[in-house]
Amino acid sequence: MSENERVAPVNEGETYDVYINAVGGKGDGIARVRGFVLFVPGVKKGDYVKIKIKKVLANSGFAEVVQQLEKPVR
Repeated sequence: MSENERVAPVNEGETYDVYINAVGGKGDGIARVRGFVLFVPGVKKGDYVKIKIKKVLANSGFAEVVQQLEKPVR
């Protein structure tokens, strides 16, 4: 197990349902899982999507959209 996997609350291959709460400087959507920042290409702020973790770094990670989801009614 690498050092990154011990500190990050997510692991490569896991899936999560997330809100895209911002868009980064390079145009990728930004989501958070347990406070951990994930960059997700091809989404807009406000999207609700199922993502799959592709790469985990020390302070952030990268994920891809697996499915567009319906936003739950709050």
